[in-house]
Amino acid sequence: MAVETELKLSIEAGHLRGLRRHPLLRAGTVGRARTVHIYSVYYDTPALQLHRHAMALRLRRYGNLWVQTLKGGGQASAGLHQRNEWEMPVAAEQLDFAALAESGAVLPHGAHKQLQPLFVTDFSRTVRLIDFEGTRIELCMDSGEIRAGKATHPVSELELELKSGEPLQLFRLALELLEIAPLRVEHTSKAEYGYRLFAPAMPHPVKAGFSLWHKAQSASGALQALIGACLAHVQDNVPGALQRADEEYLHQLRVGLRRLRVVLAIARYFRDDAETSALRREVAGLGAALGQAREWDVLATQTLPAIRARHPQENGWDGLLRQCARKRASAMNKAGENLASTDFQRMLLRFGAWLYGAGWPESSISLERLARQKLQKLHARVHELALDGDEDPARLHSLRIACKKLRYSAEIFGPLMSQGGKAYLAKLAAVQDALGALHDIAIADQLLRQLDGCQWRATLALVHAALKDDRAHRVAVFNKAWRRFAQQDGFWN
Repeated sequence: MAVETELKLSIEAGHLRGLRRHPLLRAGTVGRARTVHIYSVYYDTPALQLHRHAMALRLRRYGNLWVQTLKGGGQASAGLHQRNEWEMPVAAEQLDFAALAESGAVLPHGAHKQLQPLFVTDFSRTVRLIDFEGTRIELCMDSGEIRAGKATHPVSELELELKSGEPLQLFRLALELLEIAPLRVEHTSKAEYGYRLFAPAMPHPVKAGFSLWHKAQSASGALQALIGACLAHVQDNVPGALQRADEEYLHQLRVGLRRLRVVLAIARYFRDDAETSALRREVAGLGAALGQAREWDVLATQTLPAIRARHPQENGWDGLLRQCARKRASAMNKAGENLASTDFQRMLLRFGAWLYGAGWPESSISLERLARQKLQKLHARVHELALDGDEDPARLHSLRIACKKLRYSAEIFGPLMSQGGKAYLAKLAAVQDALGALHDIAIADQLLRQLDGCQWRATLALVHAALKDDRAHRVAVFNKAWRRFAQQDGFWN
């Protein structure tokens, strides 16, 4: 068994052709580049048993030779794919289960009796062996398609596979290539695209998964894994956010960025360097830019329609909602530009270089102890902000942010604690939801003051009055939720 380590990058076909002739690649190429035609057939059971076990089984033809490959396990982080791989030559286009067993690979129970071809990948690959900063990297330029029945998906991508050295150099080479041509960090494998063609399903926003830590795990290793998980959460929701398939994609993307900021704050205990600070600022800046789109979206699709339902007789609604919709569309366009930008791809690649580079010293403090200290500090901060009972919007906003940090940290590190934190988190979530509603009201007031309201001054006055009434109700809801939460001690004590 080998472990395959590669970085996948999507590139438009025109840029791919131009990149083939670039001096950077010609100068670093060891030997001669070669071009091969690659045809692969992927197998699974009708119930997709291999896919459910995060495995992929294929037969691949190189000229007159056939190679059987099983991939399984591993992870994808910041575009870097690391998977276990069992590869062996076979006599013909037929699965060889005996050879698979001899290699040590194990299929799910009973799967071999039901395997059938599901889809094929058919593409041309130009292969170069690159000597880059003392590292050997195989650079593959792939162009072709994936087919499942009559459905197709184009292939135009780069694969940078590590042959010797450290993963850091994959990201450093990718950053240089990004200066030559527009690239996108690819989080989805060819096999996964094939499965999507074979069994189309309604896409849906991806929520964060919470890792199950174990107390013996090193603090720095756990943080690296967690940062990778946060980046994956962000990347999984980017396509849906760009297509505007559902506003929840943008929401989940922002959740991923906020969770990433929480973890980066803890990472400063281990890597308090210039790049760590720079990446934290970029994440914060991107979150703020996407937040503007979310604010206009909430106003246009939730806040104003709810008030209109209570006051349908007002004449100025149509004009006000149209102008608000234009503001929302403009903010969404700007958010899309941020996510589609080269700067966003550069940030992802820089994260990869930072994540897999040197500079992660071990600490004498255990992960559990570090988590307890962090949770206690955030818990105290929340109570400090809530002490005076002041209803000032700025203070409530600070309290809302503190509650978010505490909740994300408790969700992330809660599994390390022997005590359960479900009741604590449920009551904290109720406080955060109440503060979120108050924040939406404050933001709605601010956004509405940006609108030219000469034509619907009376409607704006009605909306502001309704928001004032809603705020009084929401303050009461918050106070009730806070009293319930404040009775609890931290579950980590």
